[in-house]
Amino acid sequence: MLYKTGVEYGDYTMNHVLGCSHGCKYPCYAFMLKKRFGQIKSYDEWIEPKIVSNTLELLDKEIPRLKDKIKSVQLCFSTDPFMYGYEEISEMSLSAMKKLNDADIKCTVLTKGILPPELIKLSKENEYGITLVSLDEQYRKKMEPGSAFYSDRISALKFLHDEKFKTWVSIEPYPTPNIIQQNLEEILETVKFVDKIIFGRTNYSKEISAYPDCKNFYNSCAEQVIKFCEENKISYHIKSGTITE
Repeated sequence: MLYKTGVEYGDYTMNHVLGCSHGCKYPCYAFMLKKRFGQIKSYDEWIEPKIVSNTLELLDKEIPRLKDKIKSVQLCFSTDPFMYGYEEISEMSLSAMKKLNDADIKCTVLTKGILPPELIKLSKENEYGITLVSLDEQYRKKMEPGSAFYSDRISALKFLHDEKFKTWVSIEPYPTPNIIQQNLEEILETVKFVDKIIFGRTNYSKEISAYPDCKNFYNSCAEQVIKFCEENKISYHIKSGTITE
């Protein structure tokens, strides 16, 4: 259940659900990877999530063995811990996080669902994040059809910020103007309260490849994020490959 992640800003991770009802169509790297290795046969199967039923039992075995190696555990990189509309997944995620916190292991969360208020009962060391690549609800419906409303994600994140938890936003995969015309500054201003912003380009998309000024666009966006974060004393991470020569 617990394993070292290859993601550049991660340490350990756990993925206690197979599939994701949010059904993102960027395309989704997690879906492509699971399909490639035969764990998922189709998109329709992917959007019907299945919980790993013995998650908590596996954690009971693995935490004592790994706790001294772990700096933090990310929930999740190939699924969503607070999948919109799936209370049983949220309950399992909260139980897993409590076990990790009880062993003095910090949890870092990223979701396109709604961060539950019950998170305030867990460790103050935990960090909570949302993915936010737009503020346009029509774009969300098209590209993240099963996910939570952008405004609801932001409100839940702001609640945890006000409760003195560290909060962050992943603005990835950010779309090019041939996909949607939008103002990056408006998105940044909306999440100005967070402690950290991660920004990254869209990959594996024919539409991105077809955009003639793709390189300059992402270089310019990355510069805008860096400037905004430095001016507002926000930590930032620009994903590898987003800035190119």
